[in-house]
Formats: sequence, structure tokens, C-alpha cells
Amino acid sequence: MKKIINLFIAIATASLFGSCVKNELPVFTAPVVEFDAAAWNANGAGLTYPILTRVPGYGRAASTTADPLLTRRSPGIKRFRINLVGQQLPTDAEVFVTVFSTGTTAVVGRHYTQFSQSVKIPANTSFGEFAVEVLNPGTSSATPVDLNISLSGGNNGIKVSENYKIIGLRISQL
Repeated sequence: MKKIINLFIAIATASLFGSCVKNELPVFTAPVVEFDAAAWNANGAGLTYPILTRVPGYGRAASTTADPLLTRRSPGIKRFRINLVGQQLPTDAEVFVTVFSTGTTAVVGRHYTQFSQSVKIPANTSFGEFAVEVLNPGTSSATPVDLNISLSGGNNGIKVSENYKIIGLRISQL
């Protein structure tokens, strides 16, 4: 009888103290921006960012068949989504975009037009849109050129995700 009572006390004590553990779930509130295409596509060989040969649809990896190519034969404006991760902001946010010179072989005015250095993320939303116009340089070449684009922060205390701040665009000349 004494063993049964001790067993009952042990089980009651374990269940009382074991079930009262509060799980504090972390909530991410600091605003951070990233390229949507960088988050969905694998990094290039030996690089810390993806090299895209096609324009991926929003919220998915680039497809080898459905997405438009980045070639001089398909010039025009190519759009890429920028994600605001964390809490949405009550005011418009501005994020700055620059050419990442390491590995960039494309020439402004020949392969692409000068793009806006800032992207607006409207108030109470989680997305902005970056656009770059690919040009037809005329003479074809067998060597593709790369345009690497980097996010560099913004106003309202917005920081940049270190893992998803750069995308590379490979513009085929054929």
C-alpha cells in the first residue's frame, strides 16, 4: 500500500510541475528586407547569392520553362519583388538598391538602363517592387554578362537580410 501511495505522489508531482511550463514563442518584429528571388533560388556555385537566367514569378523559384529569359532578344522591364520581413510599418518605407560591383560585367546604357536607387514599400504592406530594364545591345556575343544587384538598407530603421540581399542577373547575348 505504501508503494502505491508513493507511486501516486510521484506521478502527481511530475504531472503538476511538468505541465506548468510556459512556452514563450519568439516574435520577430524588427523590419528586415530581402530579395524574394534570393530567398527562393539556390546560390550560384561558389557565390553567396543566386545567379538568375530567368525572371522568377513572385514567391517561387525560377522555372526553366515558364519564366521569361533574361536575354537581349527579350529586352524590356524585368520586375523583382522585395520582401519586408517582420512587422509591417505604419508609414511608407524606402529601401536603397545599388549595383554590386563584384562580378558585374554588364554595362549601364549598353546592357541595362540606369535604375532607380530606391524602392518604396507602401505603408501596412510587406512588399515592394524593383524594376530594371534589359536592353538589346545589338551585336551578339557568346559570352553572357552579369548584373549583380544589392539591397543596402533603408529608412525607418530597416536593416538588410545578410543572406538574401544580393541577386545576380545573367543576361545572355544570344
